[in-house]
Amino acid sequence: MPALWIAHVTVSDAEAYGRYAELAGPAIAKHGGRFIARGGRFVQLEGKERPRNVVAQFASLEDAEACYHSPEYQEALSHARDASERELLIVETTD
Repeated sequence: MPALWIAHVTVSDAEAYGRYAELAGPAIAKHGGRFIARGGRFVQLEGKERPRNVVAQFASLEDAEACYHSPEYQEALSHARDASERELLIVETTD
């Protein structure tokens, strides 16, 4: 069953976060992920607003989780940890 990787982000260090983005995109693609929303316009209706919102689709929840734990993504994430506040979740779709 397909799954969505959903991230809500507030960037505090644009330079370091840029390094994350340069590495994260290829890591996500390597694991079959494709971006369907990446920093576009949004309307916050509930909860804490984060100015950057990203959604990637994977073939399965397991593929998305494997991507997150991969050495490539963890290298990318090392640049984001001190450069942002983030929430990230993976959810299966109903299709």
